[in-house]
Amino acid sequence: MSKIGITTTIPVEVIFAAGETPVDLNNIFITHPDPGEMVRNAEEKGLPRTLCSWVKGIFSAIIANPDIDTIIAVTEGDCTNTLAMLDLFRSKGIEVIPFAYPYNMNRDTLNENIRKLEAYFGVSRKQTLEMKTKLDGIREKALLIDRMTYEDNTISGLENHISLISLSDFEGDPDGYEKKLDLLISKAKSREPFRHATRIGFCGVPTIFSDLYGFLENNKARVVFNEMQRQFAMPYKTDNILDQYLNYTYPYSFKRRIKDTKEESQKRQLTGLIHYVQSFCHHQIHDRELRESADIPVLTLEGDKPEKLKERTRIRIESFLEMLSLGT
Repeated sequence: MSKIGITTTIPVEVIFAAGETPVDLNNIFITHPDPGEMVRNAEEKGLPRTLCSWVKGIFSAIIANPDIDTIIAVTEGDCTNTLAMLDLFRSKGIEVIPFAYPYNMNRDTLNENIRKLEAYFGVSRKQTLEMKTKLDGIREKALLIDRMTYEDNTISGLENHISLISLSDFEGDPDGYEKKLDLLISKAKSREPFRHATRIGFCGVPTIFSDLYGFLENNKARVVFNEMQRQFAMPYKTDNILDQYLNYTYPYSFKRRIKDTKEESQKRQLTGLIHYVQSFCHHQIHDRELRESADIPVLTLEGDKPEKLKERTRIRIESFLEMLSLGT
């Protein structure tokens, strides 16, 4: 069984069906005991300072894990730096398998791209769909945790974030991860509901700040919607692999993500949105579009390297929450 590095969510069903283990390189980076050190190591090895820290973290994750000698890199529908990184990975002797989400959402093109992945791993579409059925059962439990977050109010924003974002690779062990979800569901059922009045939605790329969720809860606010993380759970029921990855909003037009955010904002009775953007990331371009389309107030936060919230950012968040509490 080999470890296959992935740069973002891909049709992971194919990897599991082949008996291999997917490893989300972003998760290796951000859960490292000192992710800041990983960023510094990448810069010492020549990566520019004006490059997204997530990319530098992925690079260091590969260097620190020599047992990962193959990477599936999303060349369309994710980071604009990926193509340049492919050459860097290859120069390190790492095999790179490109995968693309077609921007125009062409069904035939996506089908061909998934078939190429299946051919590489020697997997049939039937095997892929059998694995999809297994993984969908686990995703259903993650979506139950999501509902318990905004309906029962017994799951914290951070617990929601971790439960959903880890579905990119199921921590390499679907059965083990399912048990973790079962344990959280069981614990949450015996909890008293949280009483925070301010209901926050979180959209954009996952935050690099280590204490954002805790800071919000300490200020009587709670994240009850993690936009991109929820997409990792494939929240739209489908009976085929193509519809599943065409409904997945992240790789395509940002307008679909805005539509999803507005619908969920109403359903979850959100008071305000936090839009997190990463320094040196092309997704910052979408901030204006979101702010102009949102029906509720939006606070934009920008992060660079892994760290706790700085005082200036804490003050901005506190002011935003105060404004929401006053209904202005």
